[in-house]
Amino acid sequence: MVNNNINALGVIFANTYDNLVPELVAERAMASIPFGGRYRLIDFVLSGMVNSGIDNISIIVRKNYHSLMDHLGAGREWDLTRKRGGLNIVPPFAERSVKMYSGRVDALDSILDWLEDQKERYVVLSDSYMAMNFDFGKLVDTHVASGADVTMVYNRAPIPEGARSDNYTLRMDENGRVTEILTNDYRCGEQNLAMNIYVIERESLIHLIHDAAVRGLVYFERDILARNLKLLNVQGYEFTGYASRVSDMKSYFDENMRLLQPESMEQLFDAAPIYTKIRDDNPTRYVKGSAVKNSLLADGCVIEGTVENCVLFRGCQVKKGAVVRNCVLMQDTVVESDCDVSYVVTDKNVHITAGKKLNGTESFPVFVAKKHSV
Repeated sequence: MVNNNINALGVIFANTYDNLVPELVAERAMASIPFGGRYRLIDFVLSGMVNSGIDNISIIVRKNYHSLMDHLGAGREWDLTRKRGGLNIVPPFAERSVKMYSGRVDALDSILDWLEDQKERYVVLSDSYMAMNFDFGKLVDTHVASGADVTMVYNRAPIPEGARSDNYTLRMDENGRVTEILTNDYRCGEQNLAMNIYVIERESLIHLIHDAAVRGLVYFERDILARNLKLLNVQGYEFTGYASRVSDMKSYFDENMRLLQPESMEQLFDAAPIYTKIRDDNPTRYVKGSAVKNSLLADGCVIEGTVENCVLFRGCQVKKGAVVRNCVLMQDTVVESDCDVSYVVTDKNVHITAGKKLNGTESFPVFVAKKHSV
């Protein structure tokens, strides 16, 4: 981890875009959705901030946050157990001013007192629905050098099918200044797709949020930035690295499966370390007679059957005679003997009983909810 702190604090929104994956957020926030065998989605943005020297981070949660709090704890794995700053999780009703928010303006309005008490000059705002290895230090440096009021991060990508009714795209001039923010863009092909990461001076943010809250505004992008592009110098910052967006169940399946390509793993994990909660498991055990091909297996798994083109999280078991192909099996899933399972996504602690055939398709993977037996 880097020791040189930058003059910025972080604010992460844990529940943004919960509506895109209702199956996965029945008992958790978007931020705590498991990803890539042993991580949660929040690990990527949180690790990026810590690696960049941001050590004062607040996570604003709205609902279903028990899983997230259990995962993060006091922030020890991210070196955020500190006397000043560190990790601060803000659930609704934690204080009189903290309410159940409906948009980013509401969420920030509920922590204005906290923002006013901080010393850092800049605030980095981010959602937690993407897996990426992001250098927030470089972003803040670019923001400061440009003299912008706000810097918005975007990447060149097609609009995901699941996000066609919930996205922002940018139009910019030749100097990189944002001239238009389009809401719910439906155009085909690559667009300047906003990644919902922003840098802004803390005092400016306090002023903008206070003014917006008084006028009953809800959305930071639509109600504040888009309406004030002539008054505010909003600059675009292009991210060209590896990025996985979770916008529906299909994209969740596809982005996990993309990690089976070595180049994807290298791009996501080689730039800087990604930290996560430690679980003291044994190494994965491959029993004699098992067969594993082109798969990503976390620690603690026991494989007696056949596994091909799969992502298996910690503690999964595939019993003798079972065949598992093109699947994403979350933590502690058990596939009993003689099962035939393909194109399936399981939640945690799912039990697939002996002899069961469970087959989805690449276009429509089957989802099995948490703790269910099928």
